[in-house]
Amino acid sequence: MKHPLDFSGKVALVTGAASGMGLAAALAFAEAGAAVVLADVRENLVKAETGKLAAAGHKAIAVLCDVSDDAQVAAMVERSVAEFGRLDAAFNNAGVMARIAATADSTRDEWDRVIGINLRGVWSSMKHELRQMERQGSGAIVNNASVGALTGNPGIGSYIASKHGVVGLTRTAALEYIKQGIRVNAVNPGLIDTQIARDVVSGNEEAYEEIAKHVPIGRAGRPEEIAAAVLWLCSPAASYVVGQALTVDGGMTVA
Repeated sequence: MKHPLDFSGKVALVTGAASGMGLAAALAFAEAGAAVVLADVRENLVKAETGKLAAAGHKAIAVLCDVSDDAQVAAMVERSVAEFGRLDAAFNNAGVMARIAATADSTRDEWDRVIGINLRGVWSSMKHELRQMERQGSGAIVNNASVGALTGNPGIGSYIASKHGVVGLTRTAALEYIKQGIRVNAVNPGLIDTQIARDVVSGNEEAYEEIAKHVPIGRAGRPEEIAAAVLWLCSPAASYVVGQALTVDGGMTVA
């Protein structure tokens, strides 16, 4: 019997794949046997990481994509299918942190930037992924939300709003498409050892380390720990999991 986390013969797409949780997920899909599409706005970096995968014998391509641009997202999915013939799994991970400002002091441009990438980008990615998966009659999508989808956080209102929106969108799409053989779920990462986590404290390493100490497990999470959750949610092992936002946070939200 095939192991439920064996993705041999499958095709996975990851946005924001040049670093952090996206790169960890792309590596995990590749190591599980999938052909992987790594999409990112940072062209040189995503090409370099894709080259490493290809050199290690994995099937992988890099695609330049700004997820806030619907035409680029459509081209990303089209390229994926043209290259590998289908799309079985997607991790919509691309996101940015808000620049810290109280709600009344934030700007329209900043709101549009964060919502455009974090929420509209997820909607756009899902729209085109779902169309392909509908044609196949199968597929699994995981959207990257945040523990910020469960709480408030002063100074980053647009980020918090975007992540609440991702969870609501995930639940709605899950109900719309499950009868067509497509499962849609999300992950809510807590403090993960990535640049975006450090952006919350404006790159202050001491502040970041202090926050990490107060996570109940005693440390920040590793990108690979989120990747493991994403692979499980995309696999047959999670075949009865529909419309959930799986919190992976070292105990932050239960403390």
